Amino acid sequence: MSYNIKYDNVNDTVNNWNFRKEAMVRLVQHYGPQFVGMQEVLLNQLEYLDEHLPDYSYIGVGRDDGKQKGEYSPIMYNSQHFELISANTFWLSPTPEKVSKGWDAALERICTYGRFKEKSTRKELYVFNTHFDHVGTEARKQSVNLILQQIKAVNTQNLPVVVTGDFNLEPDSEPIQLMQAGMTDAQQATQQPFYGPTGTFNGFDHSMVLDRRIDYIFVENLRVRTYLHIDDRMENNMHISDHLPVLATLSIE
Repeated sequence: MSYNIKYDNVNDTVNNWNFRKEAMVRLVQHYGPQFVGMQEVLLNQLEYLDEHLPDYSYIGVGRDDGKQKGEYSPIMYNSQHFELISANTFWLSPTPEKVSKGWDAALERICTYGRFKEKSTRKELYVFNTHFDHVGTEARKQSVNLILQQIKAVNTQNLPVVVTGDFNLEPDSEPIQLMQAGMTDAQQATQQPFYGPTGTFNGFDHSMVLDRRIDYIFVENLRVRTYLHIDDRMENNMHISDHLPVLATLSIE
């Protein structure tokens, strides 16, 4: 699953985190993904989710200091089924090993990844999760190149790879086409027909036509069985986040 949960903004009124957090926990529990690559997660949100989703653990750091400050792009994983082998975070910049802002980006941006082993089969895979800049044209293009380079550098055993993220880009953009050339867009490879609205961004607007797809799951060495955009609501019909979660069912080939 890829899910931009919308950061805890004190200026949000009816869409405040405190009104959404319980529904978000229920959504994750209902669909039961093995991995959830989240975006726009502040420490207090991460701590809440960690406390209320006891079957899950997480990896990740805050983008502002490499510790706890600023937004995380964490990966929550079902620790009942998967064992963490290693984890790391790099910045989407020419100096990915340190806190930095890249190219023409407005903000620091990161990619968090982990290597995991399934306890029942002992099979391993990598999961990467990212959130691209919303302004920098060059930054988004270079971020694709960097992520593909990093995957190649760490995945020396040609293990299965999943990349989740809010790319802040639609499918016809050059960076997404570069990503599709480097990996498989899971929506295009699903065995069962795609299900859900075309887009993933709702802006907390009930009247919005959901046609902007900016959240993705990419895969390598994995079979895609299903792919859907989940347009679930709270009991009062309010959106749980300003993005829809993206869910894929995958199997190792």
